[in-house]
Amino acid sequence: MDLTQGTPKEKNERAKKMMLWFGIISLIMSFAGWTSAFVVSSSRPDWLKDFQLPDAFIISTVVIIISSVSFILAKRTLKQGNYKATSLWLFVTLILGVVFIMNQFSGFQQIIDMGYNFTGPTSNVTMSYIYLIAVVHIAHVVVGLICLLVVIYNHFRQKYNSENMLGFELAATFWHFIDILWIYLFLFLYFVR
Repeated sequence: MDLTQGTPKEKNERAKKMMLWFGIISLIMSFAGWTSAFVVSSSRPDWLKDFQLPDAFIISTVVIIISSVSFILAKRTLKQGNYKATSLWLFVTLILGVVFIMNQFSGFQQIIDMGYNFTGPTSNVTMSYIYLIAVVHIAHVVVGLICLLVVIYNHFRQKYNSENMLGFELAATFWHFIDILWIYLFLFLYFVR
């Protein structure tokens, strides 16, 4: 397919989707670097081999998976022209995103309760990596929530319909990416010691 072909609207949509994918690829590279550093650092003598991830991280994993499903349902109901159901699923996604972040902070508290802080005399390099990776991911979830709020605002302005879904689709793609990213990070931190 020739990317220079099409109407100005089609070209604009392709350009915006491509910019989003460039951003996603750069985020993948960043997290790949941090997880690679985690693996390399695991050979240190002070590395914790027997740590357990907080239960709140397990709960937040389930929550973010459900939030992706609710975003899929929002998109499906939007395509069907069901305004109320779309609104409901968008708000469910938003609430689940907030619950995810709350569970992450609960997980940090569980790490602190185990006696590990991010820095200082009670810190450990293993837990510092876990804090770093989770906090940076939380920052991206916050960006996803801001995108979701923009989508909700535009939805109430009736900007989206089955023929005009670009902003909705971009936000959904980013949301699903941060969902998949967290699943990868959780499994990585769970299995790689």
